[in-house]
Amino acid sequence: MNSDDLTAKKERLISILKNFNSLGVAFSGGADSTFLLAVAHEVSGEKVTAITANSPVHPARETEFAVKFALNHGIKHIIIQPDEMSIPEFTANSRERCYVCKKNLFPKMIEAACKVGITELAHGANTDDLKDFRPGFSAASEFRIAAPMIDAGLSKQDIRDLSKMMHLETWNKPAMACLATRIPYGTAITIESLKMIEEAENALIDLGFSSCRVRHHGNLARIELAKEDFERMLNGEIRNRVVGKIKKAGYLYVAMDLEGYIQGSMNR
Repeated sequence: MNSDDLTAKKERLISILKNFNSLGVAFSGGADSTFLLAVAHEVSGEKVTAITANSPVHPARETEFAVKFALNHGIKHIIIQPDEMSIPEFTANSRERCYVCKKNLFPKMIEAACKVGITELAHGANTDDLKDFRPGFSAASEFRIAAPMIDAGLSKQDIRDLSKMMHLETWNKPAMACLATRIPYGTAITIESLKMIEEAENALIDLGFSSCRVRHHGNLARIELAKEDFERMLNGEIRNRVVGKIKKAGYLYVAMDLEGYIQGSMNR
């Protein structure tokens, strides 16, 4: 998409954001919510507050990034503890897991927002999200959480391109969904499994595999990588380091998925 079209989409987003008197942005630290927060802050300044959920299902490095970003940009920031691991319907990990999570999360965000005088909330959904299985959208609709980027017609690529134009460091940041998405539906979510997944993925990221997932199948870790990283993974030294670190995280077996990294692959 050319820069004029991108600029027009950003102007539509700005026009939408101007309609909010005060706004809380659900801020995970990912590319989408970072862009939305940055534009909202650009438009409304101190009327905008970032709200971040801190829990075992969210990678700690993402929460740390969110804290640092808000601090560096002078954005008011609230961190809440959603405690979804105490909800049996969530830990049972049915196909409605995301709905259960968001139904628990959004009221807590609303409560935190109300305490500081914020009456409206928005999340960073984009038009590409409409193509995947996203039961959490139902909860967002129920609690009237706005999706201004969908309303403005912004796709994932639009957000990345505009983020680059705005010199946001997240413009090429790999997608990072909650850790529960690595566990097959029907397999219980536990603190132990979440820690194993996070440690294993951190090991891959630290070794330079930025677009990656560790799918949790009991004592087997199934690694999904970008196809351009296949050859590097099969290098003897790198492979041995990966296997060692993932076994250290608690897995007995380490496998690489030859289909590569596919966002939302567990929704099949």
